[in-house]
Amino acid sequence: MKNKKIKSFTLDEMKAKYVGELGTESRTRYEAELNMEIIGELIRKTRLERQLTQEALGKLVGVQKAQISKLENHANSARIDTIIRVFKALHAEISFSITFENKVVQFV
Repeated sequence: MKNKKIKSFTLDEMKAKYVGELGTESRTRYEAELNMEIIGELIRKTRLERQLTQEALGKLVGVQKAQISKLENHANSARIDTIIRVFKALHAEISFSITFENKVVQFV
């Protein structure tokens, strides 16, 4: 029996094959949804560490419990200002950086 070499693939190669090439609409949408999933999970974990209910956090932020639930469950319609208010209410620092024309702009 011959030894067969198993071909390995990088994560980027797998994403390109199954999600789409970098820069395509499907890949951009996938990456944005993945980032929202991470943000939602961070909100949930931090809220639980602070021993707050979704309702209590919502009151601190000035939104309904349902909005906090949507944020934690990766709803893609979240506004950046809402996300910032949530993290401020949780006493957590958050910063965003944007890269364009090889320059990085950071917002804290």
